[in-house]
Amino acid sequence: MKMYLYTLLMPLIILIIAGCTATPEQLEVTRIVTEQIPVTVEVTRIVVQEILQEVPVEVTRLVAVELSAEPTAVPMIESTSSPTVEPSPTSAVTGVSYIVQPGDSLSSIAEEAGTSIAALQAANNMDANTVLIAGQEIFIPGADAELPVSQPPAPTSTPVPVAEQPPAVVAEGANLLPNPSFEGEWYFHIYNELQVPDGWQLTVDEGPNNLEQGAGGLFNRPEVRVISLQDLSPDEQRLFILNGNKTVKAFKGGAPTSFALFTDVSLPPGGYRMTINFVPDSVAGYDGGQKIHAANPIAGEARLIIDGGGIGWQGTISGQRNTLTYDFTVDETRSVRVGGAFRNRFILDNNGWFIDDWSLTPLVTSE
Repeated sequence: MKMYLYTLLMPLIILIIAGCTATPEQLEVTRIVTEQIPVTVEVTRIVVQEILQEVPVEVTRLVAVELSAEPTAVPMIESTSSPTVEPSPTSAVTGVSYIVQPGDSLSSIAEEAGTSIAALQAANNMDANTVLIAGQEIFIPGADAELPVSQPPAPTSTPVPVAEQPPAVVAEGANLLPNPSFEGEWYFHIYNELQVPDGWQLTVDEGPNNLEQGAGGLFNRPEVRVISLQDLSPDEQRLFILNGNKTVKAFKGGAPTSFALFTDVSLPPGGYRMTINFVPDSVAGYDGGQKIHAANPIAGEARLIIDGGGIGWQGTISGQRNTLTYDFTVDETRSVRVGGAFRNRFILDNNGWFIDDWSLTPLVTSE
């Protein structure tokens, strides 16, 4: 019985073992992936271009044209555009030209022409530093007639009966000034560029230049020298040496200046005359090496000092000898300060002075 069961079960066992040892079946799995891939697309732009081609044309018909000698009338066409407006004659600046004369200034010309200094400056592109030069042509706005050349009034005098004429007062006697023509020695004053004649003192103004028509800014210290004949050319010797062999030279280029030269003298009671001589060398420019002296009198001004008074500022003529004289009286013996002051209000190529031949003499009454 057992044997029978074994025989029946054996094929089943073999079948089971065969199934377990068989090769497993492989299954292929496919994965579908969707991926965006950029594709370059070429776009072609179609342009329509018109091509012009010249085609020769043969003309075979001749046409005779008869020209008429009579001109053909052309009808006038009225313009609808606005007419051109001519400027009014009154819109132009009117005036006259004037040649600057020696001694002229902007103020004197303005007064004579009935205008203002500001109007003259604006019409001639001038400013407060402009210096008039004799012979210069300027424009006077608003004037309708030639400006007459100013002439100094003729001196008038009233005859005085001989019996009533006062006795003449003349300056006689010794010159009371120390070193009057600056022929002696000199000394340095504060700075090496200031040489002062013995017996004299020098002061320099280096404050604001507030003068009307002045250059503004500050006065500058000039250079002062005591020079001899050999320091000058022959032409300058005759012009700048007024007495003896020496002169005092003060000069400054490109800046305004103001200074004074003075001394103190003890005087007894009486009358006296103080005289100072000098040559302004106010140079506005140069022409071929030749100096062009400033024509404006206020370019170089001078005054005579007697204590706190004397003569006020006077305009000068540049390039020639100028003289200032003042008579005064002393009531009691005392020290009196006498001298001269000089200033240049404009900026010139040279603001110069040559100072020489001063005197202080007693006044006496002639019989």
